Amino acid sequence: MSTEQEKPEVQVDEENQQHEHTDVGEHEYTLDELKQELAEAKSQAHENWDKAARAQAEMENLKRRTQKDLEDAHKFALTGFAKELLSVMDSLVLGLQAATGDSEDVQKFREGSELTLKQLESVFARFKIETIDPIGQPFNAEFHQAVAVSPDATAEPNSVTNVFQKGYSLNGRLLRPAMVVVAKAPEQAANAPSIDEQA
Repeated sequence: MSTEQEKPEVQVDEENQQHEHTDVGEHEYTLDELKQELAEAKSQAHENWDKAARAQAEMENLKRRTQKDLEDAHKFALTGFAKELLSVMDSLVLGLQAATGDSEDVQKFREGSELTLKQLESVFARFKIETIDPIGQPFNAEFHQAVAVSPDATAEPNSVTNVFQKGYSLNGRLLRPAMVVVAKAPEQAANAPSIDEQA
C-alpha cells in the first residue's frame, strides 16, 4: 500500500489547494507592474464614472423634456377645437354686423346674438384663448398679417389702422394672426425735388 493511498481524502484536497495558492502566489509583481495595473484600474474607474455621469445627465434631460412635453400637451390640447370655434365666432360677428334694421325681430336677433357672443368670449377667457385686436398698435409680424398698406397722415407709420379679422392665441401660442391694414407715411410731394422737363 502506498503512502498516498493511506492519506485520507480530506488531506489530499488540502494539499491540492496549497499547491494552487503557491502556484498563483509564486509570481511576484514588480513595482512597475503594480503601478501599471493601478493606472489601468484608475483609468477604467474614471471611464465608468464618466459613463455613469453622462447617463445620469441624459436621464435628467429626458425627464425635463418629458415634463415639458406633458405640460405643453395639457396647455395646448384645445388647439384644434379652439381653431374650429374661431369660425363660429367669426360667423356670429358677421351675422351681427349684417343684422341692420329697426324691426322688433331684428332687435331680438341682435340681442340674442350679442348674448351668445358674450358667452363664447367668456368661454374663451376661461380657457386662456386671448383676442388679438391690435388697432393703433405697432405692426408685429409674429401676431399680425398685413393684408394692405395705406398712407395715413394721422397714424404713426407702421402701425395698425384697421383690423379686418381679429387674431387669437392660446396660452401665448398663436392660433390665428390678426388680418390688418398697416399705415405708411404719406408721400411728401411738396418736399420732393421738382424736375425741370425743359432742361
